Formats: sequence, C-alpha cells, structure tokens
Amino acid sequence: MPIPPVVDAAWLAAAGPSTVLADVRWYLDGRSGRAAYDAGHLPGAIFVDVERDLAGPPSAAEGRHPLLSPESFADALSRLGIGDEDAVVAYDDDGGAVAARLVWMLRATYREAALLDGGVTHWSGALETRPRSRPRTQASVRPWPAEILASADEVASGAHVVLDARAAERYRGENEPVDPRAGHVPGAYSLPCRDNLDESGRFLPVDELRRRFASVGVSAGTSVVAYCGSGVTACHELLALEHAGFPPGRLFAGSWSQWSNDASRAVATGPDPGWP
Repeated sequence: MPIPPVVDAAWLAAAGPSTVLADVRWYLDGRSGRAAYDAGHLPGAIFVDVERDLAGPPSAAEGRHPLLSPESFADALSRLGIGDEDAVVAYDDDGGAVAARLVWMLRATYREAALLDGGVTHWSGALETRPRSRPRTQASVRPWPAEILASADEVASGAHVVLDARAAERYRGENEPVDPRAGHVPGAYSLPCRDNLDESGRFLPVDELRRRFASVGVSAGTSVVAYCGSGVTACHELLALEHAGFPPGRLFAGSWSQWSNDASRAVATGPDPGWP
C-alpha cells in the first residue's frame, strides 16, 4: 500500500530501519536549519537543505524558492542518497510546515514519502548530534506532472478554489516581512497552514480538517490551488488536503513572492478574498 501523506512515530517504528529519515528544518527569520540539526536530530536522520536541495535560484520572475528542474532534483536526491525505491519520512520542528516541501516533491514525482506528525518536537526518544549521510545513489529524472502545478494566470482565472497558506496577518496585508507588496491574490481564501495543527503541533483529526477545507468551498470535485510566500508551506496545505481525503490539489510554486513582484497583478488586502 502507498505510504499515506502523514504518519506517526508508531508507524515509523513499524516501518523499520529501511525508511530514510530526513530533517528539513529551515527558518524564514534566517536562523540556521543546519545548526538546529547539529544540535540534535532524530537518530539516523540526514539533513536536507531547503535552499540547496529543494529550490532553484531565486528571481523576481519565478519567486524565492522556485521548483528545481527535474534534472536538478534528481541530482539532489542522488547526492542525498535517496533512490527511487527509498521511502522517506521527513520532519521539522514546525509541525511539518517546512518538511512538507520535500514530501510533496517526492510524492509529486511518484516516490514514497510522508510527514512525521509532530516532528522532532514530539519525539519521545533520545536525539543524536552525529551528522549522518548516505552513499550517493542514482535517482531517475522525473518531470513535474503538469496537473499538479498552477501558473499565475491559472490562479487568476477564477476556475479554482485558491488557498493562501500564509499567516493571516500577511494575507490581510498588515505585515509583509520579505516580499515587495503586502496583501493576497484577489479571490484567494485565507487558510493558514499552521491552523491545520492542534495546539500541540500535531495534525487535527481528519473530520476537523475536512470541515476546515469545506468552509472555504472545497469538496470532492473542487479544483484547489495552494500558495504561500514562496511555495514551501503551501505544500503543507496540499498534504493536509490529501490527508483529509480530498483529491490532490495544485501548487502555485512561485506563490506570493512571484505574484507580488509582478506589477501587472492586482493585490487585495483585508480579511476577505476581494474578488477581482
């Protein structure tokens, strides 16, 4: 059976040592994810760098964390020692909001991957500080399926339920720490990805997640597009959508960092979608 998008520590223990553990900590405020890994990580976990391993060069046209080319992603996986047949469980210390990028990229290219619910924050065992690595392998080049991506024009078309996974204050335009304009895509709904979690940092029960998505018009037949600041935490929204039993959504990879750099794109502010 395929690995579900979210697994717990019991599932991980039952899966055994053949599962590749990936620590994908990264911080918008500039703190070092590598330093957090070095200070203590799950036993056997390798470190995956968002900037180096999961994103291409930033640009105004493509956003701060554009998707790697299929060739570059295959090379990154090969360097990390993740082969086509390896099952990966990824975690961070933010409820999976960052580690979701790796999981989504792997699942999008038909590889087995899941988020560890609760991540390092809820790990009950001992952590280790010795860095881990895996022998280089040869991952195959697999193109990004067109049906799981959305362009800026498709986001603007009105043909999809568009979800903004950023914090609500960024959606409303009250605070914008990194991108050139504040606000949101007109017509998008605010659905902060971290609200997919309970107060402890674990995923909400599936029925609560389903009600949460249904509250903004998501149903079994709905085409959903998610975006965030730069296409990282939007992956958490998409995995939560799948975890809740809905069909896979689509990622606007450039996200707000691409949209807000394009002066021809309208911007909405305030708590409402602000239909164009």
